[in-house]
This record gives sequence, C-alpha cells and structure tokens, in this order.
Amino acid sequence: MDRRIGLFAWLSAAAELLIIATGGAVRLTGSGLGCPTWPTCTAESIVNTPEMGIHGVIEFGNRTLTGLVGILAVVVLLLVLRIRRERRDLFVLAAIVLGGVVAQALVGGVTVLTGLNPFIVGFHYVASVILVAVCAAFLARRVEPAGPRERAVPKAFAILTHVTTLVLAVTIVFGVLTTGAGPHSGDAASVRNGFDAQLLEHVHAWPGYALLALTVALTIAAWRGALPVRRWITALLLVELVQIGVGLYQARNGLPELAVGVHMVLAAVTAALMVVVVLRLKRVRVARSATAEQESLAV
Repeated sequence: MDRRIGLFAWLSAAAELLIIATGGAVRLTGSGLGCPTWPTCTAESIVNTPEMGIHGVIEFGNRTLTGLVGILAVVVLLLVLRIRRERRDLFVLAAIVLGGVVAQALVGGVTVLTGLNPFIVGFHYVASVILVAVCAAFLARRVEPAGPRERAVPKAFAILTHVTTLVLAVTIVFGVLTTGAGPHSGDAASVRNGFDAQLLEHVHAWPGYALLALTVALTIAAWRGALPVRRWITALLLVELVQIGVGLYQARNGLPELAVGVHMVLAAVTAALMVVVVLRLKRVRVARSATAEQESLAV
C-alpha cells in the first residue's frame, strides 16, 4: 500500500485533534464571536481586522485551520481512490471524514449565527470527537489486510467491551452538557443550557468512574488471556487515568481554562483508543486460515 496514505492519514488525525484544541481555545478565551459573522469574519472583511484584537485572531485562526483539515481529508480520499475496489473500507472511512469536515464547517457557521447556542456548540464538539474516532478507525484498518473478519476474543470479553464503549459515550455526552452549563460559554453575552452545573459535574463523574472500572476489568482479562487487544486496552486505561486526574483537578480549582482544554482533547483521544480496541476484537479470517494451513504443512 502507498506509504503516503499512512502519512497523510496520521496528519489528518492530528489535524482533527488540533482543531478540537483550537476550538477549545476559542471557547475558553471568550473568542467565540471574535468573528461575529459567517462565512466572512465581519460584514466588510473576509479575515479578521486589527480592531478585533486577540479574539478575532483566535477565532479566525480556528476557521483557517478548518481549511487545512479539509485539504488533508481530500488528499487521503484521493490517495485511496485508486484502491477503492480492494479496500472499500478505507475509501468509505476517508469519504466520511471529508463529508464530516464539510458538515462541521456548516455547523460552525450555525454556531456563530445562533450566538453560540450551547446545544449547537456541544454538538459541534461531539461531531469533532466522532471525526477523530473515524480517523482512528482508518489508521487501524489500514495496517490490516482486507477480507472477512471474525471474533478474536471470547464472546463475554467482546460484550463487555461494547458495554464499555456505551458508557464512554454517555460520559462524553454528560461532559458536554456539564460544560454547556458552566462558565466557559465562548462569549460573555452567550446563554448557558440552563442545567445545574454542580449537579451535572457529579452526574458526569458517575459514568466516568464506571468507565474506569470496566476498563480495569478488561485490562486484567486481556492480559490474563493474552488477548490481541491487551496493549491497546492498557493504553486506553492509562489515558483514562490521566483524564480523571485532569477532571478532578479542574473541578477542585475553579475550572482553569488550560485544564478544561486538555480535558476536551483527552476525551477525543479516549474515544479514538476505544475505537481501536473495538476493531481489534476481530481479525481477518484469511490471515488465520493461512497460518493454520502453514502449520498443517509443517506437520
């Protein structure tokens, strides 16, 4: 396979994470309306102007990065276009990323035009996390051969992994709702979602701790059974531990902006690792059959 596919796929995934970080910076610095209109920055200017100050620079910088994300997504799609027959999975994933980038640009415009509605802002973030997860799926499938897949772990382990994935999704959703009720609205004039932020902090923590407990159980089971997902599940556990540490720090220190931003990015990393773990629950059937045939010939 063309090595450029791997290179640009990694760059695309990194850019998706970077745009989450810069989007967080827009929100956490109160620059959400640094460019008050869309698709131009102001009614008279496509780009930010000196009079708009640092908020205009931050917001327009985030918008500019969307262009880079889109270019990388186009490059990846073009690179897999010629192998789309034998690697339909990669072509579909690349197409989803490109379509998602375009959709996200439109959602970003709606976010500005609605004065940073917290529910639309939350959806904007969740969609970005999903795009990171799709990029992770592309990277994971790229290093595997094409062909029918079969389960590579015990059925109970697979079921518990899918339950853990659901708990992670619930954790992220409540995290988004908690942020939407908190002080970081993106602009001083923006309204919040109306929920009790302190209550949501606790509600957000419950599935978070359940996620940690489930991941610990999966990690122990994976290493005891020498399962192929053991290293990935361990990486997931380590990121979750860091994420919980950051969450506790920000909750006890008045939600400092940098900690909240790191928490946002780590949530996307967690989702990406979870996707890889789920994909590693299966292996290509052809590869296993070939191994079995070689063993029988050796006998």
